[in-house]
Amino acid sequence: MGKTSYDTVYTGGVGEIVEKKSRFIAQVFPVKTEEEVMQYLEAARKKYWDARHNCYAFILGADGGISRCSDDGEPSGTAGRPILEVLAKKGLKDVLVIVTRYFGGTLLGTGGLVRAYSQAAQAGLLESCIITKQAGYRITVDTDYNGIGKLQYVLAQLEASVLDTSYTDKVQMVFLVPSALADQARKEVTEATSGQAVITQEKEEVYFAEIEKEVVVFDS
Repeated sequence: MGKTSYDTVYTGGVGEIVEKKSRFIAQVFPVKTEEEVMQYLEAARKKYWDARHNCYAFILGADGGISRCSDDGEPSGTAGRPILEVLAKKGLKDVLVIVTRYFGGTLLGTGGLVRAYSQAAQAGLLESCIITKQAGYRITVDTDYNGIGKLQYVLAQLEASVLDTSYTDKVQMVFLVPSALADQARKEVTEATSGQAVITQEKEEVYFAEIEKEVVVFDS
């Protein structure tokens, strides 16, 4: 089975809401392992050592195969689960949200807690950079100068992400295409260059994303 494209957090952020004098501070982190999750939790507990609760939820894996949440002393189902549901509804993977609560002296009730933790998680995500990691293949094409115009046209039509172009006695172009378009890309490049282009596709899929108009390639 090939890689699956998914949405995730590139850089985390911090959001805060206040509900009846209780402060809810949400921290968002990109994570890959449960060990990373525990490290961020430990850091949050040290940073907010005087807070009453540090509730959290995380989802790991491109398929979202691992997910956990904790109410950390809040009534069951009023904190961790609402945070997890925010992440699930947004389709986010490899992400951790920790919501720290400073009690304001007024009980919020079950419904109030659910709303507050949900809103805090959303506030944190609004301050984060969310990207789509696209599964794709890196393809290298060597062609003569007569084929460059048609090649550029084909790549534009495929919305391929060009990583590098070098000009010597020939033109070499390295680009990324979504996995589902790899076969089509090779076929169209062959046709556009009348079969004279040398096309090399790497065996391993990679993840890539466009971030601030630049293409970033990820190992996983």
